[in-house]
Amino acid sequence: MCRNIKLLFHFEPPATDDEMRASSLQYVRKVSGITKPTEANRAAFERAVDEVTAITRRLLMEDLEAPRSAPRNREIEKERAKKRGMDRDIRIRTKLLSER
Repeated sequence: MCRNIKLLFHFEPPATDDEMRASSLQYVRKVSGITKPTEANRAAFERAVDEVTAITRRLLMEDLEAPRSAPRNREIEKERAKKRGMDRDIRIRTKLLSER
């Protein structure tokens, strides 16, 4: 999964429309390979982002059943992501140094 797409399910308060749209934008960028669409592709690109956002909203707000566990905490998840990033950086640096 793209590292820029954020986990949105089972938070208190629930994910906002802005968070869902940002993740949808990242998804469409990833699958299309386009970060900034040309004028000719802008309408199709925006329509795709809108549709993915709508599907995401339906999935998170209507279709998925929340687990019995306590909702996730955004600050804790942010710290976990930061640690994973640092661990990934250390692994990459270690691998590069060992190849020398």
